Amino acid sequence: MTTPVEAGHPAVVERLSLLDRFLPVWIGLAMVVGLLLGRQIPGLNTALDRVQIDGISLPIALGLLIMMYPVLAKVRYDRLDTVTGDRRLLISSLILNWVLGPALMFALAWLLLPDLPEYRTGLIIVGLARCIAMVIIWNDLACGDREAAAVLVALNSIFQVVMFALLGWFYLSVLPGWLGLEQTTISTSPWQIAKSVLIFLGIPLVAGYLSRRVGERVKGRPWYEATFLPRIGPWALYGLLFTIVILFALQGDQITSRPLDVARIALPLLVYFAVMWGGGYLLGAVLGLGYQRTTTLAFTAAVNNFELAIAVAIATYGATSGQALAGVVGPLIEVPVLVGLVYVSLALRRRFTTDAESPTPASDRSAP
Repeated sequence: MTTPVEAGHPAVVERLSLLDRFLPVWIGLAMVVGLLLGRQIPGLNTALDRVQIDGISLPIALGLLIMMYPVLAKVRYDRLDTVTGDRRLLISSLILNWVLGPALMFALAWLLLPDLPEYRTGLIIVGLARCIAMVIIWNDLACGDREAAAVLVALNSIFQVVMFALLGWFYLSVLPGWLGLEQTTISTSPWQIAKSVLIFLGIPLVAGYLSRRVGERVKGRPWYEATFLPRIGPWALYGLLFTIVILFALQGDQITSRPLDVARIALPLLVYFAVMWGGGYLLGAVLGLGYQRTTTLAFTAAVNNFELAIAVAIATYGATSGQALAGVVGPLIEVPVLVGLVYVSLALRRRFTTDAESPTPASDRSAP
């Protein structure tokens, strides 16, 4: 998989495949197709929703696994120690994800949806679910640090298992009680969170690691990077497009039949994405992390695990609840916003003139 490139490089653009060159178009079409399928085919969303095991949607799981495997197969696992030793990056990520992110979403939900308690609660749950899946591909498209993304996603996964239920109790019950606001609860367990982590991160991570170790040992690194990775690279985008179609088909009817509600939910989400991404980018620049790690820090801070948020909302409040709809609207807003931020990030690369790293040309991002 190659990536979008900065404007002003026509020679590079001409070498991109049709899939890469028109990536925003394909993503937009996938969203429209998903919405139309969910709206026009009676019972499709119900049928898709039933294809699950122990609460995990198999179509969504399949799409995410296909999407994440090629990117994780590109990670240089022998370089992870350079990331784990970067305390500035790790501490910054933890603060952004587990202190600022949930607090910001809580504040936005109460400020912008004071009269809509169900949507407000759904958004607070979204703010607690830090991303462990799609951020991998957004980071790669923006030419971020793959090794740093792998480490930060793993770190988020550990904290998600430990902190999700605790923070849910705090932001939905304890803090509102202190402030004299309406209180509520969520129903989840550490196993439910751990199961999501093991499936959506554990499987592609192990597969990617084994692919590199076995491929390099049997055929050598030159073959692995020059032959194997270019072959599997496009499947990351195929998986992304498939996942988008399924997500939007599952909830197409709800989204298209309640446009005003969607607009109300979208506003705090737009503010949230802008503040978290911009804050992460600014913090990385101030700390001198360089373009690649600053980009990784910003995207891991901005993206949320909507699959988990939707599952928790449905388990607690029901599939037709306002809380579940708030989670469903998340991908509707996140996908186009994050595509736009990928291009913004690439445009900002030129400002990192003192970057300690050597930015990899966009045309070479099919190899690690």
